[in-house]
Amino acid sequence: MGKYFGTDGVRGTANKDLSVELAYKIGLSASNILTRNINNKKPRILIGKDTRISGDMFEAAIASGICAGGCDVVLCGVVPTPAVAFLVKDCGFAAGVMISASHNQAYDNGIKIFGPQGYKIPDELEDEIENAIDNYTEIELKTGGFIGRVTRDEKLTEKYIDNISGVNKIIDSRYNLKVLADCSNGSASATAEKIFGGEKVSYSIINAEPNGININDNCGSTHMDGLIKRMKMGDYDIGFAFDGDADRCLAVDETGEIIDGDKIICILAEDMKKSGLLKNNSVVVTKLSNMGLHKFCENKNINVEQTDVGDRYVLERMLEKGMNIGGEQSGHIIVSDYATTGDGQLTAVLILGVLRKYKSLDPSQKASGIFNAMKSYPQIALNVKVANDRKKEIMTDGKVLDAVKNAENLLNGNGRVLLRASGTEPLVRIMLEGEEQDVITEYARDIERVILEKLGDI
Repeated sequence: MGKYFGTDGVRGTANKDLSVELAYKIGLSASNILTRNINNKKPRILIGKDTRISGDMFEAAIASGICAGGCDVVLCGVVPTPAVAFLVKDCGFAAGVMISASHNQAYDNGIKIFGPQGYKIPDELEDEIENAIDNYTEIELKTGGFIGRVTRDEKLTEKYIDNISGVNKIIDSRYNLKVLADCSNGSASATAEKIFGGEKVSYSIINAEPNGININDNCGSTHMDGLIKRMKMGDYDIGFAFDGDADRCLAVDETGEIIDGDKIICILAEDMKKSGLLKNNSVVVTKLSNMGLHKFCENKNINVEQTDVGDRYVLERMLEKGMNIGGEQSGHIIVSDYATTGDGQLTAVLILGVLRKYKSLDPSQKASGIFNAMKSYPQIALNVKVANDRKKEIMTDGKVLDAVKNAENLLNGNGRVLLRASGTEPLVRIMLEGEEQDVITEYARDIERVILEKLGDI
């Protein structure tokens, strides 16, 4: 992680860690660096945002920086993050900026930057932008007719919706699935109605009334109790939960059980393999993926590539090895045949396609029977609040590392321990996996206690 950029852009509390001044500098620096090889025309940069109250403020600041650097700005309003990624490439923008803190609460915000091919910019460019931010007074400010202008084109979103709607080209209308979607009062609120309407399903949408401060507030993919309760009441075949910027999707089956990203990857990959579409017969996942995914893929003769945590690392491996599906347990699923980044609503549409295929063979098939083919090992995940400037200290502390090693020894090869610093929040995350829930919970609490003692909190 850099000085400003984490694993998913620049993120922090609005008007505290992430200021308007910093947003302006990011806009100015990014426009200067990302368009330096474009000659004889004024480059265009796309800006989208989620529904946070601070989005308007940062949109204006970033646009000001971009215009001062001599680039034009096109504002597309409230859109999912994957819409920005898609539109940058599809419409020929020099770069794209998404203003969002994803699954974080409303008081946070963030800035994600995409290059002209729709991919998040690499670490090397982030490093250059960081250096330019710290030396922004050296950047030439344009004058006269070379100053950029701002226009708004919210109809661009229709192109993104059409792209997703084209995924399931052949729809078997005999199986009128009933779908419940939780939009987390975020970006999906602007697109879900048209996307599910185009899938010829019976659908209901909840938490799609954003007011600027209710994004991710006890709803969406990080707070699924409400969706689970509704699914248990019956009358729906499947439920979907998106996060604030709709680049994640988790699902809930008709019994109220969560279908996490690992299970989604397994079933989509198996379907792709049956259809001859699974490139290199492989999937890419992170260190957090459940041992059950590895067992499932082994049984289906599907290879598994493993990366560090973060969807950007998943995508890098996919591109490096020529693979077309990967993702994270949290619901970041990348299917590169259709998208350059995780896309929650695309994932939902692909799941609907798989459900229809199963029902065409056996109308009694249900989501619970399909997605529970992957058996998950018990896991526990704990988050310990650790200030960003103390993360390295905690991650290298001898007593903390001894606690981790002790837990690994006690598991004796029948589980695993993962300790990592969050790249998006002031947290250190503890994850244990094993055969017995109470055992791994005890070991996780032991590691948590040692960290809290080091912090002086107990």
